[in-house]
Amino acid sequence: MKTVHTIKELRSIVAQQRKKGQRIVFVPTMGNLHEGHISLVTEGLTHGDFVITSIFVNPMQFGANEDLDSYPRTLEQDQQKLSQAGNHLVFAPSAKEIYPQGMDNQSKVIVPDITEFHCGASRPGHFTGVSTVVMMLFNMVQPDVAIFGQKDFQQLAVIRKMVKDLFMPIQIIGLPTARDPDGLAKSSRNGYLSEEERAIAPRLSDIINLTGQKIQAGARDFTALSREAESLLLDNQFKPDYFNIVDSETLKPAAQTTESITILAAAYLGDTRLIDNITI
Repeated sequence: MKTVHTIKELRSIVAQQRKKGQRIVFVPTMGNLHEGHISLVTEGLTHGDFVITSIFVNPMQFGANEDLDSYPRTLEQDQQKLSQAGNHLVFAPSAKEIYPQGMDNQSKVIVPDITEFHCGASRPGHFTGVSTVVMMLFNMVQPDVAIFGQKDFQQLAVIRKMVKDLFMPIQIIGLPTARDPDGLAKSSRNGYLSEEERAIAPRLSDIINLTGQKIQAGARDFTALSREAESLLLDNQFKPDYFNIVDSETLKPAAQTTESITILAAAYLGDTRLIDNITI
């Protein structure tokens, strides 16, 4: 496995693989990799011949008071995990390489409507940062397939819409959320949790699952169900950001006739913001 840090090096290697007729698979990450990330690489090996993983903590998707500076950067450990998983190339650029003119002078990709609620409402500008950097990375790598986790359900929906709207010839694959044995969704930010908070954290998925069970049993007052869930979160030391029951396709509020329902939730536990979801 090789690691490159410049777009020129990346494109040279991609061109070599293309000449061999190889199918390119891309896994974009921000590093500090856990088993969920590695499962994306493992899946990628079944969809193509050459797997490229990017590691880039994208400053454009962080808000002014968010954790850009403290976000864990563990390139050496990430390289070891990726090599063991069979990944072929790591692209680990600097912010200067990605934004040579600075972010203020960077053209941006805005995906309308679907970015305006849930995490989009809580983190203004976040999804513009995501869609912009993913578009840039897609243009650099030019993959046949790109693989993402479903823990960031809204992010995946945003990327699917961007690819569809802009007629990009890339197959987008979403994989189920990787979880610890106690049900907590794996996340790089879980490392921020204290020992006490880590013991409480799985209750977020418990409350989401409980709400899902009520819906499956026939409950259809989604507003009341969301309020009940937020109350349970407060009782369990969380500070709810949102708890929304939505149409899985549109991410708009679910209706009585909605066939596929997704529960999206975000909540703070101490200073750590956790997100999770299930689809019913």
